[in-house]
Amino acid sequence: MLETEFYPASDKNSKRLLIALHGLGDSTAGYRWMPSALRLPWMNYLLVNAPDDYYGGYSWYDFDGAPGPGIERSRKMLFELLDAQRANGFATEDTVLFGFSQGCLMTLDVGFRYPHRFAGLVGVSGYVHEPAKLLADISPVAKEQRMLFTHGTADPLIPCADVRKQVDGLKAAGLKIEWREFAKVHTIAGEEELGVIRDFVSAGFPK
Repeated sequence: MLETEFYPASDKNSKRLLIALHGLGDSTAGYRWMPSALRLPWMNYLLVNAPDDYYGGYSWYDFDGAPGPGIERSRKMLFELLDAQRANGFATEDTVLFGFSQGCLMTLDVGFRYPHRFAGLVGVSGYVHEPAKLLADISPVAKEQRMLFTHGTADPLIPCADVRKQVDGLKAAGLKIEWREFAKVHTIAGEEELGVIRDFVSAGFPK
């Protein structure tokens, strides 16, 4: 079972949920800023720790060797987590899945395979694991799914051009991905990028 931290919405009756998946070597502690920074008082937040220890933080998969088995294991655990949230009254249709770096990869990997549609997927500074396999495995609702994918033009770890090409391929296959580039490295570009994320998330919950 994955370790999580829950931060409730100001509205005690709200069942809107954002699930945040951190990057390599990080943890839930690295995303405790998110509820106040996004300024969405009607949103509940579930911060999730990846399953593997990594130099004081955690990782979703082994990026040094063959990442496939770790990704598949983490996918299964995240499916179980999403099923548990549904059982607790948080419908997938009212849930946003967010991920940074490794968490971005897992957001793509899970979000387009899970059999229920999300209110939105948000991926930051990641890449796509085995795009052809993902397209072969997409769920029946995947082409109804909306996603925001952001990346830095100066990212030294994951070259922007490579990821752009992957995303173009997914879009050509019919997936609805909004691609945004920022003049940044491997990080979140402050309020400029948070504003884009905030607007995208809010659009998934029509008033």
